Amino acid sequence: MTNRDRSKLSPYTALAFQGGIGVVGLLAILVAGIPVQILGAGIVPSLFYGVLGALCTYGALLLLTQLPGLFPGNLDRQMRGLYRFASGYSWFVLFLLSVFAGVGEELLFRGALQGWLVEHTNTAVGVLAASVLFGLVHYASFTYFVVASCLGLVLGLAYEATESLLLVMVWHGVYDMIALYCLLRFPHLFGINVKRRL
Repeated sequence: MTNRDRSKLSPYTALAFQGGIGVVGLLAILVAGIPVQILGAGIVPSLFYGVLGALCTYGALLLLTQLPGLFPGNLDRQMRGLYRFASGYSWFVLFLLSVFAGVGEELLFRGALQGWLVEHTNTAVGVLAASVLFGLVHYASFTYFVVASCLGLVLGLAYEATESLLLVMVWHGVYDMIALYCLLRFPHLFGINVKRRL
């Protein structure tokens, strides 16, 4: 792999950024006194259903990408960009980034933002607004925005249904891990041709 293919962000910067999102979310929860449901039915069910949700969500997305014409060609471009970004990091750093993203983004979007909106408006507005903002933060193209917003909607509904922030943190983190693993291990499935060194 050439230096050009590597990510321009150092692992420390990438991890600090993801960790910072969690700090912002936690501070917002504490300062605004937002009620947060942490465990729902308990730790083991939250872990189990979080992993199961991640597997089902990623599987469903893979199936949808196989439908002709459903996703425009610009999603391929986004996958190539994500491949270039991810291939610049070790598996350990990618694991940590997935964990930090799951914990940090769910603290911010489901815990703080959705929690505050649900408290001050209603559940539908809270879940939809937090999902759209989640999609906007992940904006790389309109298609990617729609996919991210739909994932945010699924996570938001899961949080409301289970009252477990831990469950959606696990769901999000494991989803990211699966997505990165599949992208790097099987890039051809995403239309990415990788030249192997001899």
